[in-house]
Amino acid sequence: MKTLVFTSFLMFGLSSVVRAVEDDPYASRRDAMVESQIRARGVSDPAVLEAMRKVKRHVFVAPAARDFAYEDYPLSIGHGQTISQPFIVAYMTEVLKLTKQDKVLEIGTGSGYQAAVLAEIVAEVYTIEIVKELAEQSSRRFQQMGYRNIHVKSGDGFQGWKEHAPYDAIIVTAAPSEIPEELVNQLKVGGRMVIPVGTVTQELYLITKTERGGREEKLIPVRFVPMVEGE
Repeated sequence: MKTLVFTSFLMFGLSSVVRAVEDDPYASRRDAMVESQIRARGVSDPAVLEAMRKVKRHVFVAPAARDFAYEDYPLSIGHGQTISQPFIVAYMTEVLKLTKQDKVLEIGTGSGYQAAVLAEIVAEVYTIEIVKELAEQSSRRFQQMGYRNIHVKSGDGFQGWKEHAPYDAIIVTAAPSEIPEELVNQLKVGGRMVIPVGTVTQELYLITKTERGGREEKLIPVRFVPMVEGE
């Protein structure tokens, strides 16, 4: 399959606040999302909460869906794909236990929302999307938003991105029927991968890389779009 890479005075203070609100009319909804949907359900990592507050989810959905951007459910982004619900994005990010120095591989760029959340926390994000149109759209969006630490490739997620392996963490946002061994191989020893697995029913797994392979831990039941293998 062909692969494409895209890699102070009071009045002054008051006017600044007014401009900020005008520039981001969804800020209060985003704060409410973090408090009611994410923190209230047990996500507590300060870096994750801050990233969820900062990244504008409404930018990653169609204009007609923006009024629903901060509700707790997935939304269609076309091509049979969705943007995950905010809680799941935050939960999957937290279980990876990320640090500022980490290099992360994401399988399934989609709208780019999850990659942007990761980019607020870690040093480098490498993200793969099998739908070329979505990869190109996300690449343009990252450039417009000023992200310089997100690298996008259109290609087969089952193969990972070997050139930049090994990774400190891998996050998979589509569900294969079983855990792809090639992705486990691209983790550092001690690295962690979070991945939904299954067809009719799905479970979210946390895989921790050891010297002997991957140690599996079931987390919660989930529902993701199927992970598609390239030709």
